[in-house]
Amino acid sequence: MVFERTIQLIGQEAFERLQQKRVILFGVGGVGGWCAEALVRTGIRHLTIVDFDAVDETNLNRQVVATAQNIGQPKVMEMRQRLLSIIPDADIVAINRQYNMETAAQFDLSQYDYIIDAIDMTDCKMLLLHEATKTRATVFSSMGAGRKLDPQQIRVAEFWKVNGCPLARALRTKMKKSGLMPQKKFRCVYSPELSGDQGTLAPVVGTFGMTLASLVIQDAISR
Repeated sequence: MVFERTIQLIGQEAFERLQQKRVILFGVGGVGGWCAEALVRTGIRHLTIVDFDAVDETNLNRQVVATAQNIGQPKVMEMRQRLLSIIPDADIVAINRQYNMETAAQFDLSQYDYIIDAIDMTDCKMLLLHEATKTRATVFSSMGAGRKLDPQQIRVAEFWKVNGCPLARALRTKMKKSGLMPQKKFRCVYSPELSGDQGTLAPVVGTFGMTLASLVIQDAISR
């Protein structure tokens, strides 16, 4: 049985709750890709993944979706194919589109139990968090995973209590200036570490993504 080990740990009732949850994940790059895979391997059955980018050679060092064979292909379609190769009967919807001011109205966020933000672009991220926190969904967000070397420094905190993360600081400044403020509290995965230049490493982005997935899973099985 595919999920036997999961059920042994969390129990049949909790597993069935997990299977009923509807999740949408924005961004399937470094952080989001690992998050998506962890969710599906654990038992999330209904997952919508959103991304507009293509696999690039520079993604090979850290993104689970990237291989030497799929460079140039849409990330979100490659991620869907990968997830279905793991759990063939999963309900995976792939949307090859950027979330921004022009496309936001095309997303019905009210139909989801969980909204996960793994977007890199600050303006798009700010808009998503503003719109997502209007809904009944539980929202989780990844802050910046670049310039980090040590996955042991990764933490979880409510957005307004995130310290030492330049992306969180920039988001808060933009939100206050634009008026696109979050409508409720949400938790973030972040790291206060600043090391090196603008590069990223698989152990760090992978831990960010796995932590995001764990937040969803723990919340879903506890309800």
